[in-house]
Amino acid sequence: MLTIDIETARRFILGKQGLWPGRRWRGISGAEQSMREMEYLQLDPLQIIARSHDITLNSRVLDYTPGMWEDVTYQQRKFFDWGGWLAARPMDELPHWRVIMRRERDTNARLRDTAENHAEAVAEMRAILRERDVVTNRDFEMASRTRTESYRGRKDSALALYYLWRTGEVMTHHRDRFERVYALTENVAPAHLIYESSDAEADRYIIKKEISFSGLSRIKRTAESFQRGDPDLAAKSMLKHMVDDGDLIEVQIEGWKAVHHAVGSDIDLLNELSAGRIPAAWTPLETTTTEETLFLAPLDQVSARGRAKVLFGFDYIWEVYKKEELRKFGYYALPILWGDRLVGRFDSKFDKTAGTFIILGFWLEDQTLAKDEAFAEALARGFARFVAFLGAKKIDAKAISDTALRKRITALNKGR
Repeated sequence: MLTIDIETARRFILGKQGLWPGRRWRGISGAEQSMREMEYLQLDPLQIIARSHDITLNSRVLDYTPGMWEDVTYQQRKFFDWGGWLAARPMDELPHWRVIMRRERDTNARLRDTAENHAEAVAEMRAILRERDVVTNRDFEMASRTRTESYRGRKDSALALYYLWRTGEVMTHHRDRFERVYALTENVAPAHLIYESSDAEADRYIIKKEISFSGLSRIKRTAESFQRGDPDLAAKSMLKHMVDDGDLIEVQIEGWKAVHHAVGSDIDLLNELSAGRIPAAWTPLETTTTEETLFLAPLDQVSARGRAKVLFGFDYIWEVYKKEELRKFGYYALPILWGDRLVGRFDSKFDKTAGTFIILGFWLEDQTLAKDEAFAEALARGFARFVAFLGAKKIDAKAISDTALRKRITALNKGR
């Protein structure tokens, strides 16, 4: 068993996700590389300043522009989107995910309810998809459909299309204003990938993928990901074999009670980091996170779902689902990464009509950091790149109370 300290764990997890020590990919080819290295790109329809998945890629990929992920997914067909936990996944993994899709069809209570209670609509959508190249739920007028009360849609056509998508008969051909446009699977995926791998092969592959996604993992999302009858026991029964085979390694993090797992091929990375070295493969193309802050998306794997507290001692909750009077930091606050630590957050909006990126609130964990020259320069650089990514013309930083810090940010952004 390998023992590491919390700093090594933090840097390993950040580096695995492409966030530290700086951006190491560029442009549309870099977006593809990043999406593969991350394992999953979680997708979210909400757009306040930009969508969460675009912010995720901007923090990892130089010269990234919103929508590049759609090009590599729906034009180049390098990825496909799927799941109740919606994410873009590499297309060459499809045989493994088709095992999970079949399990969803057989065991998911809500999907079985759709199949039974909306059988006619499912058959109708299936027939229409065979006749047309693409279909969207907008093609069907509410007046001609059976109304439903599901959060997946208000029409039986919406539920039927969703059912066919979740169970693998159809895939997302492309998206129109983020709404799925469906097509038969054989009209989207390469023919040589439309088959099921064995159950054991799929389980082994996806367990390894889940661990790689987290960097260091206790396999917490197995029920959602694998859809076995008793997923936790099934996963645990495989872990020993995978450790014995060298696919996984056990890692003890100092100060953490539970033993975690990492992918066996990452042992060299962990040893390099433990020795205080930065792996050569992680060398940034331009600035490091010490020279330029990064802003993490609300759903970023390293900070979402309580992980920020464990890794960084940073209490982060995405408050979008809280009532306004219960919000502490704002509707769409983003964590600020400086070096290998989360040091603050800001809430913002983008006034597209005026071309202005507006900081609504700004909070540092340590207020004295505002006087740190190195941090001020790194933060100003971070905002300059973020404003460019959004396509804004200027920044309104009045919400930053420290005068010198505010002026530094405003001055650098004027000089873009």
